[in-house]
Amino acid sequence: MADEIIKTDLLIVGAGPAGAALACFLSSYGRKGIIISAASGTAHTPRAHITNMAALECLRDIGLDRQCIDAGAAGNHMVHTRWCHSMAGDEYARLYSWGNDPKRKGDYDAASPCDHVDLPQTELEPILTRRAIHTGWTLRFDTSFVSFTRPEPDVIISEVKDNLSGKTYKIQSRFLFGCDGARSQVIRELKIPLIKKPGQGLALNVLLKADLSHLVKNRTGNLHWVFQPEKEHPAWGWACIVRMVRPWDEWMFIFLPPPGADVKGDDMIASNEEYIARVKQFIGDESVDVEIKDVSKWMINETVAEYYSDGNIFCLGDAVHRHPPFNGLGSNTCIQDAFNLAWKLDYVMSRRAGPSLLDTYSTERQPVGVDIITRANQGLRDHALWMKSIGMLEPDLEKRKAILAEFEDKGEVGRKRRQEFQAGIENTGTEFHGLGIEMNQQYRSNAVYHGDEPEAPALPEDAVRERLISSYPGMRLPHAWLNTRKPGKQFSTIDLAGHGRFCLLTGPGGHKWKEAAANAAKAVGVDIVSYSIGWKEDYEDVYFDWAKRREVEEDGCVLVRPDRFVAWRSKSMISNPQEKLEKVLRKVLCL
Repeated sequence: MADEIIKTDLLIVGAGPAGAALACFLSSYGRKGIIISAASGTAHTPRAHITNMAALECLRDIGLDRQCIDAGAAGNHMVHTRWCHSMAGDEYARLYSWGNDPKRKGDYDAASPCDHVDLPQTELEPILTRRAIHTGWTLRFDTSFVSFTRPEPDVIISEVKDNLSGKTYKIQSRFLFGCDGARSQVIRELKIPLIKKPGQGLALNVLLKADLSHLVKNRTGNLHWVFQPEKEHPAWGWACIVRMVRPWDEWMFIFLPPPGADVKGDDMIASNEEYIARVKQFIGDESVDVEIKDVSKWMINETVAEYYSDGNIFCLGDAVHRHPPFNGLGSNTCIQDAFNLAWKLDYVMSRRAGPSLLDTYSTERQPVGVDIITRANQGLRDHALWMKSIGMLEPDLEKRKAILAEFEDKGEVGRKRRQEFQAGIENTGTEFHGLGIEMNQQYRSNAVYHGDEPEAPALPEDAVRERLISSYPGMRLPHAWLNTRKPGKQFSTIDLAGHGRFCLLTGPGGHKWKEAAANAAKAVGVDIVSYSIGWKEDYEDVYFDWAKRREVEEDGCVLVRPDRFVAWRSKSMISNPQEKLEKVLRKVLCL
């Protein structure tokens, strides 16, 4: 077996959200390959859980969104994030979260046809790996990637190890994908430099079963900050984020040491009895039975790779961006990395695009990685204001008690404390309503035609919270609900696009664009579907939202890439539509 070489075009290292999603997206193009994973199976702990609209739109493209929604917790379980003394005790504050704020609902409805869902990684990974296997991918768990050689540019020889037998063997592939997480061996082998900022210490996850259904009736939410400043605390258990895993009997207690404390790995280790005692303190109801299922510690990182690809080797997911879970960006970014790469890979492999199209994967996605690791860590830092206001950052117990007592003062002292605490809580809204950081990606690469509009529109002043809806090239196609003249089930503009094809959208007076698209598609050798939206056109803009969001005239057009990002647009009809479309397509496809 040691001398045997297994051959495949595509080898994915890692079967987490990045690797499994990549296999699913590639299989939608009929592409098959091999996935290996050092793990013994899919995730056994929940890890990532917030699945946002951008990721669900990707999964919607291949019909997996419904399974994910059905497997996750409904949005009304995510209605609040809370700050409290214990799960059963006093509550200090709560914020609407994940699109549930009545004042923000319109913003979320306008952004996407999808809603947020709480989908633990234990549920997401089986959905993805099952689809990959059922569409022809071979998946091998307990198999580690060791190293690779590249005897030729299009030949990669990977040495892998069967962890059960201890034997090694080789897999020859045309492409290699490093989706092997925060300790990526592929990244190490490639020697890709990592941009690292100082980490923010350790955290401890305690996964447990405990029926808290009687406590959440009037405390609905999937995240609860629990803290008791008037008490002493163990080094590993200063404060806690209680996270719902499954309503309402499975929970993750994420214990945090004091910010800036010199806490080592050994300081985070305690007995199960000590963990249970602290958990029960934070639950606040001794009658609740607690069963610990898993305990693990993790580093709070702020790390991103300088670039994501090297020749025919591509890295995705946590291999290239590592950060805490604040804003819920982790697995969502992994899925979007995969969605961006999959169509480019298929187009290059089928020779419908030039090889340099693959270079745009890193060009487009690495800046996104920088943004999300920065935001996730800032999301954690944003909590410092309320912590300081209520005395959590004060190491001396008596001083913490004194600060807490000031909240009871009915005069100026208490008023100032209460105002500072309110401001601190509201400051965390960037985490729980970060619509902009989730949806505002602007791609600038050779796979977008900016020749007619070099100046990008300015993002909103609060680009973390606010979504810029625009058809500007390099931004995601705006969502608008459409219907037929005789109404049927409504559908989104994004449902017209995607599915492995380019899409051209126009309106009344734009019939020449549809003719030009058909001819340009034949000339360039790609598929383009074309639709006219408007009065008695292919589809009706029944709410007039497309008219407000398209940013082109009725006889203009918007050309959309297979990943539903805008490739190019024309504000109105032009004299040479076919010639222009051919030029744009060849530029975008790097032909």
